[in-house]
Amino acid sequence: MAADSMEIDDALYSRQRYVLGDTAMQKMAQSHVFLSGIGGLGVEIAKNIILAGVKALTVHDTKHCTKWDLGINFFIHEEDVTSQRNRAEATLPRIAELNPYVHVAASTVPLDETTDLSFLKHYQCVILTEVSLLLQKKINDFCHAQQPPIKFISADVYGICSRLFCDFGDEFEVLDTTGEEPKEIFISNITQSNPGIVTCLESHPHRLETGQFLTFREVNGMSCLNGSTHQITVVSPYSFSIGDTSEMEPYLHGGIAVQVKTSKMCYFERLEKQITNPLCLVADFSKPEAPLQIHVAMLALNHFQENFGRGPNIGCLQDAEEMLKIAMSISETLENKPQVNGDVVKWLSRTAQGFLPPLAAAVGGVASQEVLKAVTGKFSPLQQWLYIDVLDIVTPLEKVGSEEFLPRGDRYDALRCCIGDSLCQKLHDLNVGCGAIGCEMLKNFALLGVGTGQEKGLVTITDPDLIEKSNLNRQFLFRPHHIQKPKSYTAAEATLNINPYIKIESDINKVCPATENTYTDEFYTKQDVIVTALDNVEARRYIDSRCVANLRPLIDSGTMGTKGHTEVIVPHLTESYNSHRDPPEEEIPFCTLKSFPAAIEHTIQWARDKFESSFSHKPSLFNKFWQTYPSAEEVLQRIKSGESLEGCFHVIKTLSRRPRSWTQCVELARVKFEKYFSHKALQLLHSFPLDTRLKDGSLFWQSPKRPPFPVKFEFNDPLHYGFIVSTAKLFATVYSVPFTEKDLSEETILGIISSVKVPEFRPSNKVVQTDETARKPDHIPVSSEDERNAIFQLEKSILSNEALETDLQMKPVSFEKDDDSNGHIDFITAASNLRAKMYNIEPADRFKTKRIAGKIIPAIATATAAVSGLVALELIKVVGGYPADAYKNCFLNLAIPIMVFTETAEVRRTEIRNGISFTIWDRWTIYGKEDFTLLDFINAVREKYGIEPTMVVQGVKMLYVPVMPGHIKRLKLTMQKLVKPSADKKYVDLTVSFAPETDGEEDLPGPPVRYYFVQEDN
Repeated sequence: MAADSMEIDDALYSRQRYVLGDTAMQKMAQSHVFLSGIGGLGVEIAKNIILAGVKALTVHDTKHCTKWDLGINFFIHEEDVTSQRNRAEATLPRIAELNPYVHVAASTVPLDETTDLSFLKHYQCVILTEVSLLLQKKINDFCHAQQPPIKFISADVYGICSRLFCDFGDEFEVLDTTGEEPKEIFISNITQSNPGIVTCLESHPHRLETGQFLTFREVNGMSCLNGSTHQITVVSPYSFSIGDTSEMEPYLHGGIAVQVKTSKMCYFERLEKQITNPLCLVADFSKPEAPLQIHVAMLALNHFQENFGRGPNIGCLQDAEEMLKIAMSISETLENKPQVNGDVVKWLSRTAQGFLPPLAAAVGGVASQEVLKAVTGKFSPLQQWLYIDVLDIVTPLEKVGSEEFLPRGDRYDALRCCIGDSLCQKLHDLNVGCGAIGCEMLKNFALLGVGTGQEKGLVTITDPDLIEKSNLNRQFLFRPHHIQKPKSYTAAEATLNINPYIKIESDINKVCPATENTYTDEFYTKQDVIVTALDNVEARRYIDSRCVANLRPLIDSGTMGTKGHTEVIVPHLTESYNSHRDPPEEEIPFCTLKSFPAAIEHTIQWARDKFESSFSHKPSLFNKFWQTYPSAEEVLQRIKSGESLEGCFHVIKTLSRRPRSWTQCVELARVKFEKYFSHKALQLLHSFPLDTRLKDGSLFWQSPKRPPFPVKFEFNDPLHYGFIVSTAKLFATVYSVPFTEKDLSEETILGIISSVKVPEFRPSNKVVQTDETARKPDHIPVSSEDERNAIFQLEKSILSNEALETDLQMKPVSFEKDDDSNGHIDFITAASNLRAKMYNIEPADRFKTKRIAGKIIPAIATATAAVSGLVALELIKVVGGYPADAYKNCFLNLAIPIMVFTETAEVRRTEIRNGISFTIWDRWTIYGKEDFTLLDFINAVREKYGIEPTMVVQGVKMLYVPVMPGHIKRLKLTMQKLVKPSADKKYVDLTVSFAPETDGEEDLPGPPVRYYFVQEDN
């Protein structure tokens, strides 16, 4: 079934839709794509673009399945090899089931220099892998000549080198170059000059670039700017010029400048021309010459194949020398005459027949994103070459004998050709722990043979989540019948279809302090490497700390939309994740949320907070209170006697106002409407009238502060009506009030609302917080009048039999963004947009509201595939015990596109004194005895490490601080009495501090000291 509209299954595409947007999704759903070559790279590209949701894909291949393919194509199985099925036909049913809305067909017709290419006119994009360079040129010429041109992409992986080439025609319009939200800049001043200088608020640098366009709104004074668009020139981080404003009226205050997204025209040259003068994306700025060097080496490989009718033999030095000669002659024909890198040519020759699946995953992810750009015009295309090599992997193998790389007749031959048999065996015997599973990670592990050793090797995965429909769009191991099943169990089972010999243990635990009895130090020390695929900083920091404590390598990664990163952490060589601090997430000030919103994000967060407070937090506190005090009579008696019961006044207030029918739920919702969207505005304007001025004479209500205006309730306004219905439904849920379909009818709700007596506004003298640094108060003081009123209300509830056991219970609601039937997002959308209307803020649709309120991380299969491939490449290096300069961290953004490789940060060494130093990876150990005292421990540290301890701490517990009263007496206590080891541990980790060399400085903490209670047997 082909999809003409993405609206047919929004749940499937929801995360991707946040990345691409509706227009691009619609274009993609109408595109036909042709892919030739369904080997290791082709299947990666096919998987990604089918998950993305193109309308139709034709996969073309003329080769038959071999044992070799088992190690490179995760959709080819052993029975396909036995029956020698065509690769396209074998793969077809398995890629087709990835997405029921994509029509997938297979073609096995030969494609060569004599083929009539007119059949390609049916496609919007053509992708070539495993195709000769001569045929690539012919097909590219044909595609480029069409009107409109057929977008052309070619990609190849040979051994340690890969290349990607794009040609989208002479002219290609990009509708959105970055996919980022347009920037909004709050204005503080505009000069009357030529050019006019616009200054933004000091707390908000504009982060604009010269040449961009801005439109203006809400400018007071220089009002002719409103609605106009101007190209800017950046003057400073806080100012830019917009042209002549000298004849305009003087600027008074306020105003917002909004970035205007403009399309961009990109220009491409044909493959034939680009070969001689390539335009390359530089991925590693420490090697800017590398792309051209790989370009020459891969051209030499193509010429070798044409000249000899074969590729260079594995590890053959003679073929390598021949290829080097070809490379030297090719270099002379290119316009820039690039230098030939003999190592690249030699290693490419030696490994060209081999294949590195992780490299294909990385290149396949990038290539797939280029396909999506080609058919949608969304994001900046690659212009025009990308080269990635993994010379770092093979360089340390220089002295390994050539026989190590020769085929052995199993599924790992393609990998063995690249990294040798010994390294393959190390991968097989590897114990890997995954703090959170990633389908792409497991696929790479399966192809590499990780955890398949006969005696050693195990992959341990854990993930507490269940499979949601949106997972099917980017996690290719899951199918519709897996929805609501545990991710880890399902992924483990599906991985066995790729490699039945892999050993996997799967858990559904969260890796956090609460599960340390499961994931103990012993568990970590059994792992050869930890691989994470986490979505938050807190979890990353925790797992990093456990890896550092247990001296385990860690490979961290993550994606957000088209962005991704990888980071390698190796004991004794690199810094850890916790060694650097990401800037903290900018919190919205409390006063902004409560009274002075300036952007839709503020109103959405306000609505989210209201949801939590009304339907989750207050009901939870209500239940907790009545679990402590099980009867209303007892509470009444206690507060009458003057006893202070924490939270009782708020609980009694909730009890007295408890709705007991659907009618009362609707009435309560109507009263809330008036309170939130009318009375709040009136109170603020009472506290700060529109003409209020600050001490310096400037207006109080000026940008970014917006004056609110009360919203008058209109039953026929869908936004107003939607708020009443969603709020009433949530109150009914929380208070266990039944309601029917008839109750939800407009007629019923109108009848209820028309008789509601809405309280009149009465201004109060409450102080409105205006300090942006002030935090939300923990406790709101209760007045004596509130106390008297509470006693009266509770007595009234008891007398009217409305304080029975059933009345003392509520049902807290947990926010769930993915269930559209529960009304949670409906409430937040309505509440947020009503507040936005009150403050004259541009509203947000339900889709945007859901993303912001649910803190949804946009996701797309292409970035996930690319990042997981890069992780697996680093895994090979970790397993091989490579030196520090071999490892590479990476940041990528496929939208722009950029891919930046950097060397890992070398571990810092802290000097204590007298040549004694340590790093985060150092551990000092002291072995004690049963009667070992604290003084014995301190003496042992002094004797073994030559340092005088000044303080001993266990976690947050201070064991020995000489200045503390009574601590000197502790020196005689045994260590067992002081630290009380847990039953399953033979040691404790302590922090010991030392006096600095210079008087007056603070004591220095040393490395962790692991104290064993008894001497371990050797």
